[in-house]
Amino acid sequence: MSKQDSDDFSRTLELLWGGRGPSARGPKPALTVERIVECAIDIADREGFSAVSMQRVAKELGRSTMSLYRYLPGKNDLVSLMIDAALGDPPILEDTIGDWRAKLEVWAHCYLVVLNDHPWAVLAATLGRAMGPNELGWLESAVSALGGTALSGSEKTDAVVAVNGHVRSWVQYAGNAPAGPTDISNEHWGTAIAGLVRDHGERYPALLEAMESGAFDPTDDGGPAFGLRVVLDGIGVRIAEREATRSRGRRTARQS
Repeated sequence: MSKQDSDDFSRTLELLWGGRGPSARGPKPALTVERIVECAIDIADREGFSAVSMQRVAKELGRSTMSLYRYLPGKNDLVSLMIDAALGDPPILEDTIGDWRAKLEVWAHCYLVVLNDHPWAVLAATLGRAMGPNELGWLESAVSALGGTALSGSEKTDAVVAVNGHVRSWVQYAGNAPAGPTDISNEHWGTAIAGLVRDHGERYPALLEAMESGAFDPTDDGGPAFGLRVVLDGIGVRIAEREATRSRGRRTARQS
């Protein structure tokens, strides 16, 4: 990392975790970082992530592009702030009735709501960036849900990544988070795939059979819940294995 990159990264961390003022001295600013981020989120919500640029945000605010650089080092820093602001406060799971599974289900549902409101965040979150307090808080919330299990620290974070990935993948699959200008809606995609499978059913008999019982149907809303159950079932198996290993270890220790 060059000195310039290091300085910019440090500035982004300051913006995420501390100061919100402009980076240069001068008269009282007419803008704030919060206003710039709010404008960028509004553009992304309306037109998609690809529409966001420093130039576009400046134009929307009636300012020069260079004036924004008094507040932000560049677009990468803006994206970090956008994601953290869009996520908002993490869900509080302490009052959730049930075990780790019930808590992760609530967490996943809350995350799905956020991404459906801000589908551009699915693509933006794949970019290398600094993490802010809200984003780190969401991770803390999910990992804490697994706190009473026998999973190791790395297994807990890996489990959360799996749940996170499922939610993000579903939002993208459902057509709410286009990754590029050539993407089509989920409904059109499903119709196109169904047509291909019907026309070439002899080559894809398993897909044809699945389609006859609902696959590629855009009205099917069970996908997120089904996929989440599968992911949580897998985590549950791993937890059970870890607990069995721990129990054997305790018995062996007592016997010796």
